[in-house]
Amino acid sequence: MNVILVAALTAIGLFGGILVLLEAGRRIGVRRAARDAEGARAGTGAVEGAVFGLMGLLIAFTFSGAASRFDARRQLVTEEANNIGTAWLRLDLLPAGSQPALRASFRRYVDARLEVYQTLPDLEGAMAALGRANALQGEIWSQAVAACKEGPPSAGMLLLPALNQMIDITTTRTMAAKTHPPMVIFAMLVVLTLISALLAGYGMAAAKTRSWIHMLGFAFVMAGGVYIILDLEHPRLGLINIHAADQVLVDLRQNMK
Repeated sequence: MNVILVAALTAIGLFGGILVLLEAGRRIGVRRAARDAEGARAGTGAVEGAVFGLMGLLIAFTFSGAASRFDARRQLVTEEANNIGTAWLRLDLLPAGSQPALRASFRRYVDARLEVYQTLPDLEGAMAALGRANALQGEIWSQAVAACKEGPPSAGMLLLPALNQMIDITTTRTMAAKTHPPMVIFAMLVVLTLISALLAGYGMAAAKTRSWIHMLGFAFVMAGGVYIILDLEHPRLGLINIHAADQVLVDLRQNMK
């Protein structure tokens, strides 16, 4: 199932769950107050403070981590473009006869790398494009090694390390895309949000009528916050994405004359 569809369904379910538990907490509070008006709120402040404090800490932790990973993934796009551009320029060090084949392989390689991310959310298509890009890496490396043997020693000393960096960054990007917090963190965030809703509803029991603006506002803010965190964790699939960062690779490909 699509990750962002799961995130959207989670947010919708959380929104409804919060409203249900707010109402449940309010009814529990009303019944408790009817039996023991003076003791209904005794000792609840410490519990509410602990739960809401932990929930706030967990939201801050998950949001900060998701935003950091989002920025890191966007930066890696620029880093890959720089690595490819450096290797492309150093092809000038090779003998003129060896350059056309390598430059053609470079163009196919950049096309394949762009296709990996432009194909998403089609995971099968993205994996097929990734396989083609990996095969082209081996082809480029073999061509470069053979060409360096025919050229001056300085060509290999400068070109091969640049090619190595160009290849290594693809592994870094792949692992960065797969790096997420353990699922137990998100599960705990959802559970704490629902418990907080129950406690908040209990605290509203003193009012004679329901405050729908507070209930709906609390549900919307909390469910929306969880959705944004999940969306940031998958910047190739959701509303918050890094597609604009791919323009540096597109521009590089257009300059490969």
